Amino acid sequence: MGITLNDEDRANAVNSVKEYAREHFDEPMGDLAAGFLIDFFLEEIAPSVYNQGVLDASRRAQAKLLDVEAELEEPTFTHWNGKR
Repeated sequence: MGITLNDEDRANAVNSVKEYAREHFDEPMGDLAAGFLIDFFLEEIAPSVYNQGVLDASRRAQAKLLDVEAELEEPTFTHWNGKR
C-alpha cells in the first residue's frame, strides 16, 4: 500500500516545499522539483511515519482496552471472602 496525497494536499505540500527551499536555502524551487521531492518523501520516509502512527494508535487502544477490562471485570468467589 503506497502512501498518497489527495490533489489539494499535494498542491499544498508542493507550495510548502517551495517556500521552505526559498526561505532556508535562498534557492527557488519549481513545481516539478518540489513534486519529485514530495514523491521521494512519500515513498521513502512516509511509511516509517505511518508505521509509527499505527504503533502509537495500537498502544493507546490496548491501554484503553485494559481500562475497559478492569472496569467491567466482576469479582469472583466473593461469598466466603471476609467471612472467616
